[in-house]
Amino acid sequence: MTQATEPKNAWAKAAESNPVLHFADVCLRGAGQVMFQNSAWTGLFFLLGIFWGAYAARMPAVAWGAVVGVIVGTASAYMLRAPRADINIGLHGYNGILVGCALPSFFDPTLVMWVLVAAGAFFSTVIMMAVSRFMKTWKVSAMTGPFVFTTWFIMLAAYNFAHFKIAGLPHPVMPAQPGMAEVTALGVGGFWTATFTGVSQVFLINNVITGILFLIGLAGSAIPAAVFAWCGSVAAIGTAMFLGADTRDIVDGLFQFSAVLTAIGLGTTFYKPKSGRVVLYALLGTIFTVVAQGALNVLLSPFGIPTLTFPFVIAAWLFLLPNLDLLPPSHQAGNPPINL
Repeated sequence: MTQATEPKNAWAKAAESNPVLHFADVCLRGAGQVMFQNSAWTGLFFLLGIFWGAYAARMPAVAWGAVVGVIVGTASAYMLRAPRADINIGLHGYNGILVGCALPSFFDPTLVMWVLVAAGAFFSTVIMMAVSRFMKTWKVSAMTGPFVFTTWFIMLAAYNFAHFKIAGLPHPVMPAQPGMAEVTALGVGGFWTATFTGVSQVFLINNVITGILFLIGLAGSAIPAAVFAWCGSVAAIGTAMFLGADTRDIVDGLFQFSAVLTAIGLGTTFYKPKSGRVVLYALLGTIFTVVAQGALNVLLSPFGIPTLTFPFVIAAWLFLLPNLDLLPPSHQAGNPPINL
C-alpha cells in the first residue's frame, strides 16, 4: 500500500496535537488505503460513498460495519504494537473496514454478526502482520489478502454453526456447464452503470453514486489513481464482454472491482505511469484479473463463498514478484515507486 503523504493542512495539523483527532485521522487513512491512498480526505469520501450505497440498499449494517471494522482494526494494531509508522498511514485499518462491509452483506445483523465483525477486524490485523512479515521476503505487500482469508474462514464456519444467520451467501453448487452465462446486449446505459458499479463494488456496494463518490475521493488524493480506477473498470468490462461473461454480473460490477484495484496498484502505486510500458503492464494485469475472477468463481462455487478481492490479490502478487530486484513501495516505509 502507498506510503506517499499528502501536504499538511489544517486537519492534519490538528490531528497531530489531539489524540482523538489523530485516531480519527488514522481510521480515515485506513479507509483510503483500500485503494492505496494515504489520505484522510479520500477515506472520508469512501465512507460517504459506503453510507450512501448502504442506506440506498436498505442495508445500514454495512455502513456501520465499515465503521466498526476500521476502528477495531486500527485499535488492534495499537494493542499489538505494530510499527507506528504503518499505523499512522492507515495500513492496519483497510482490511478491517472491508471485513466490516463484507459480513453484514452476507449475514443478518444479529448480535453474533456484530461480534464477528469486531473479531474479524481484529483477526485481519493479526493476519496482516503475519502475512506482511512472510511476504517481506519477496518484497511484496499483503494487499487485501488478510481481509479475504479472515472473511472466508468466517463464511465457511457459518455452515457449521446455527447462530450464523446467512442472508446473502451463494448456495454451494457444482460448477455450471460451459456456455451457461446469460449474454445480452449491454447498451449505453448499462455500460455507464457498470463503469461506476465496478468501482463501488470494491467495498461490496452496488451503487452508481457510491462509485462516483469513490472516484472523487481518489481524485482528491491523486488524479492518476482516479483515472486508472475508471479505466480499469472499463477495461474489465471490455474483457468480460469479449469472453462472454454474464451481462447482469457485468452491470452489477462483479467482474470489475478486483480489476479496478489491480489497475490502481500496478498503474499508479507500485509503478509510476511515466511510460507506455507501465500502462501496458497495468492493462495486462487488469485483463488477467478478470480471467482470475472467472476461474475463482468456478473454483469456489462448491464451497458457497464469494471470491471477494482475491483475484486482485493473486494478480498483484504475480505481477510484482517478477521484479524482485525492484523494490515496490509496500507497507514498508521509505520505499520509492518503481519506474519501468
